[in-house]
Amino acid sequence: MNFNASFPGTRMRRMRRDDFSRRLMRESVLTTNDLIYPVFVLEGQGRVEPVASMPGVERQSLDRLLKTAERAVALGVPALALFPVIDASLKTPGAEEAWNPEGLVPRVVAALKQAFPTLGIITDVALDPYTSHGQDGLIDPADPRGYVLNDETLDALVKQALCHAAAGADVVAPSDMMDGRIGRIRAALDAVGQIHTRILAYSAKYASSFYGPFRDAVGSSGNLGKGNKYTYQMDPSNTDEALREVALDLAEGADMVMVKPGMPYLDIVRRVKDEFSVPTYAYQVSGEYAMLKAAAQNGWLDERACVLEALLAFKRAGADGILTYFSLDVAEWLRTEGR
Repeated sequence: MNFNASFPGTRMRRMRRDDFSRRLMRESVLTTNDLIYPVFVLEGQGRVEPVASMPGVERQSLDRLLKTAERAVALGVPALALFPVIDASLKTPGAEEAWNPEGLVPRVVAALKQAFPTLGIITDVALDPYTSHGQDGLIDPADPRGYVLNDETLDALVKQALCHAAAGADVVAPSDMMDGRIGRIRAALDAVGQIHTRILAYSAKYASSFYGPFRDAVGSSGNLGKGNKYTYQMDPSNTDEALREVALDLAEGADMVMVKPGMPYLDIVRRVKDEFSVPTYAYQVSGEYAMLKAAAQNGWLDERACVLEALLAFKRAGADGILTYFSLDVAEWLRTEGR
């Protein structure tokens, strides 16, 4: 940047003086179009279970979720991301329930698409809600290390993605971090004529400590126990590796890429957007949500102001869309501001 102006001829505060000029020079803008609302769905009728570690977030049965979806549509939120709460009796080492066509996710997808055809429905493609050990992939029972098997897991993920697409999912979102899964899923979808099913790849998903409340919400924390996901999720120390992951997923057929978590990894969002110029998304994860909520409930932060500022930071970093549990609140706030 070659800029030779100096004070007093140049006064940077001049453009900040009034609201109209601040608006005219604004570089990044957050709108409802940027929001994806993650929701937790469980079996039953008329069921609502608060998630203790995520104040204001609930697990909902389908009938209640339909009302939530109706509100999302009314507010102009483009899409929901579904995360299932699977009964413990259905969890197995092989995660077979993950591709049951009569299972929870395909039934919920079909019902949502029938009721709200224009609402985007994104499904999570990963095995951790369905495995008795809480990992995102399959494990050799004879392996004392419990190492997650890559290629064997791909077969299961393909079946899960095909099941979701057949039910009507608009977007399948592999969040497992297995090598090669995007190419396998894209080829399988195309082979059965699901050429319009989009793939949102969790390309740079880090082995973060910010996921704890989410695991409580879907009921996988107890199964995982003292285990971890370091052998397949990314090391928080690395940035160049994230670019390699994104490049591989794009080459294999990903339509969109995801960075997760969000605010602690906005440098990754910026690098991905600058390097590839593709639709890039970020997830304001459960731990980020819980921190903001807790601080607001204690009167330490202004919730509305801080949430909007945090999400604007996602946009400034280059995110095209944001998964956030604040989506419905933010949509309401933006409506009052005329955005």
